Amino acid sequence: MNILRWIMGSVVGLVLLLFALQYVASERVEVVELHTLDEQGEEVTTRLWVVDDAGYQYLRVGAAGSGWFSRILANDQLELTRNDRRYRYTATLREDKSDRINELMQTKYGWGDSLIGTLLGSRENSIPIELHLAN
Repeated sequence: MNILRWIMGSVVGLVLLLFALQYVASERVEVVELHTLDEQGEEVTTRLWVVDDAGYQYLRVGAAGSGWFSRILANDQLELTRNDRRYRYTATLREDKSDRINELMQTKYGWGDSLIGTLLGSRENSIPIELHLAN
């Protein structure tokens, strides 16, 4: 019975350690807040990584997508808070820049990007989202 408790405790400890490590990896470098609207028109805020390239800001979504990405596809108007300032943007998918944005994310977020990529799957088919200031 003691061996079973030890095994269960070890598994729970490992899971908690992975969650803690993922949190540290995700939050230790710049994180922005994406503000989108759900189907009921309620605002949903998501914390994401961002990189800059050639005058644009880029978010990145995995090939499997996510809730925030689905909300952008449903309504390409979004708001982003960065450096305590909130701006309105439109989103453009830039799959042609996948390698470049992955490279910039890896450079900026380092081991955190590698860890999250390992836990959630390859960055190979990720989709960069180019943000354009809305008028």
